[in-house]
Amino acid sequence: MTAVFALATSLMWGLADFGGGLLTRRIPAMTVVLVSQLLAVVALGAIVVATGGWSEAGPQLWFAAAAGVVGPAAMLCFYRALALGPMGVVSPLGALGGVAVPVGVGVVLGERPGLLQFAGILVAVAGVVLASGPGLGGAPVQRQTLVLTLVAAFGFGSVMALIAEASHTLTGLFLALFVQRLCNVAVGAGSLWVSARRGNPVLPAEGWSAVRSALPALAFVGLADVAANGTYNLAAHSGPVTVAAVLASLYPVVTALAARGVLRERLRTIQAAGAGLALVGTVLLATG
Repeated sequence: MTAVFALATSLMWGLADFGGGLLTRRIPAMTVVLVSQLLAVVALGAIVVATGGWSEAGPQLWFAAAAGVVGPAAMLCFYRALALGPMGVVSPLGALGGVAVPVGVGVVLGERPGLLQFAGILVAVAGVVLASGPGLGGAPVQRQTLVLTLVAAFGFGSVMALIAEASHTLTGLFLALFVQRLCNVAVGAGSLWVSARRGNPVLPAEGWSAVRSALPALAFVGLADVAANGTYNLAAHSGPVTVAAVLASLYPVVTALAARGVLRERLRTIQAAGAGLALVGTVLLATG
């Protein structure tokens, strides 16, 4: 089930990134993050109450709280990078941290993938790198976009490693995700307040009406991101973290394909080849 949960994670993260990237082109990134996570908190709070998740409270929730602090910073950097650069380039680069950090943690904890799985990891990571369209022609990616993306990548990888340790039961997972999102909202609200004090726009030119009209899309982004965190936790506990992390980090393929289908973004040959390699790596990991 590791492969199923991890691939579901990549699908939901890919769609959430695509939706978030679109929204930040007309609504300030901090507002997108805060409102989407606030809507997720409401939904998760109802689930925790309904399932009695409070009984699972324990020291492991500190991992969820830490993920909730790191996550907003990574998300803000990533959404800003998506707004500045092409999704088909930014998203794959952002995925590298999601592979490197959890895989590194898994190796330190003693996980040793088999030969076929090791080959799958190499092929999948190579696919992610190629899908980012490294500088082999075309317009270069701005340095600011690159820095923002790399910071986000490390943050995403850290969140994946932390959320994997936040709970070991399903009801506990709901509580962990709720605590994570509460911290997301607290950090996001503080960042938004500081940004507003500095004179940065908090609302789009159309005002609150634009935010209200975007509520369904904002809810989708927030809930898809929460669901992806949940399925990743399940993937990490049902099999090797090294396999779960690599398969979950294939979401740039989803984002790039969504951008291609909806925005008509053109992928260079090397990016299409990278997407193909990522799929080959997925097959090797799933069968290894």
